[in-house]
Amino acid sequence: MQLSTTACVIGTIGLGATFAVPAFAADPGTMDVTINIPRLKVAEYHKPYVAIWVEKAGAKAKTVAVWYDYDMKANEGTKWLRDVRQWWRAAGRSMAFPANGVTGATRAPGAHKISFSRAQLGAAAPGQYTLVIEAAREVGGRELLRIPFTWPAKAGAGGRAAGTTELGAVSVAFR
Repeated sequence: MQLSTTACVIGTIGLGATFAVPAFAADPGTMDVTINIPRLKVAEYHKPYVAIWVEKAGAKAKTVAVWYDYDMKANEGTKWLRDVRQWWRAAGRSMAFPANGVTGATRAPGAHKISFSRAQLGAAAPGQYTLVIEAAREVGGRELLRIPFTWPAKAGAGGRAAGTTELGAVSVAFR
């Protein structure tokens, strides 16, 4: 049986598309972040304000999450956001609150898993990025953790950092 030129071209395109799909599917589109907030034994405990953002050299910082008392009357919870100092200087002071898709309530001690899409991370261009997590607590301290990552990442890749006071272990994984 002889194949016509048209049949060979269609067969080649179909075969190429079959091989291209798994390579595209292997490129992760989601970053999973697990943040542990330690249980502190102090007389007056307040849940920490936490900011999570992505930095890339030469680019504006991209805020992906801010946990604070957003439901206080007259938006009063925002007045303490400037205590999350590094984030405030990098991106916070130019934001309007509450910010859709970014604002969330403060979290109790324990492990908290959140996921971010490629679009939410602002990781459009390939390169070196840093995920930054900062926590500040009333009548407490401040802590900042940095986890570098490369975009596009490989599925299963990730990183870890460990806080000592306001933050516990923080891990990043791509899927």
